[in-house]
Amino acid sequence: MTKYTFTEKKDTRSGFGAGLHELGKQNEKVVALCADLTGSLKMDAFKKDFPDRFFQTGIAEANMMGLAAGMTIGGKIPFTGTFANFSTGRVYDQIRQSIAYSGKNVKICASHAGVTLGEDGATHQILEDIGMMKMLPGMTVIVPCDYNQTKAATIALANHIGPAYLRFGRPSWPIFTAADRPFTIGKADKMIEGKDVTIFACGHLVWNAIEAEEKLAAQGISAEVINVHTIKPLDIETVLVSVQKTKCAVTCEEHQINGGLGDSIAQVLSRFYPAPVEMVGVNDTFGESGTPTQLMKKYGLGPENIIEAAMKVMKRKKA
Repeated sequence: MTKYTFTEKKDTRSGFGAGLHELGKQNEKVVALCADLTGSLKMDAFKKDFPDRFFQTGIAEANMMGLAAGMTIGGKIPFTGTFANFSTGRVYDQIRQSIAYSGKNVKICASHAGVTLGEDGATHQILEDIGMMKMLPGMTVIVPCDYNQTKAATIALANHIGPAYLRFGRPSWPIFTAADRPFTIGKADKMIEGKDVTIFACGHLVWNAIEAEEKLAAQGISAEVINVHTIKPLDIETVLVSVQKTKCAVTCEEHQINGGLGDSIAQVLSRFYPAPVEMVGVNDTFGESGTPTQLMKKYGLGPENIIEAAMKVMKRKKA
């Protein structure tokens, strides 16, 4: 049985910064735009080493999206950077009209997503962004799980043609994937093999799912843990193969239950293989100020909540 441990914690936004800097060395077409949050988005190294390819737009996110769309016409590969709330909610019209509708090759990179943003509170803790982005035709949506995977996802996006949304976060989080683990857009990662219940997770909750699996195993329950880092396009084959084996599923995300990963999994199962699903996520409410640990607990996003959902969904399996 696969066991995951960690020796270091690091924020996923730093994985983005490292990946962007690596891209700066690899590909001269890559440019970066930031809305006055260079330090928060860890874009300093790119700015320092490639100043001619870095554009500080100031607190003008809508203008930043328009600039990025225009740069693609000249063959550039723009990576925009700001908080997830400002990357989506504030500029949805610009993304829809200038990027998605036009199929522009813009990479929208969004930090400080979810309740783990912490003390900044509800106005900054966007929990609707995955749904907003996945509903846009042609938009790829990626939510990596740790520093290494965020770095790999950032690098992979430079070779992906078309608009994409990359979501990551602020808190230090366990690094548990290998630095050389391949990252394939649209292909989910099976982290742990199991037969009794499938746990689908993305972002920070992948680690919580792994912790839950270990506690379930101690009770004699075999859980399959799948890291769905690409929400769209969803790896339908992996979803179906797993649930056809386990006959039930739990979805886990730091996002509203409405419109997120859980909705995508449930839609696939309702169409191709009806099976019971329980969803771990924020249930139709805004966040609030607090530490990431406090908020994950209050909003039911911890390993104990995943265990509870697994026990509940297994009771709903067809005989």
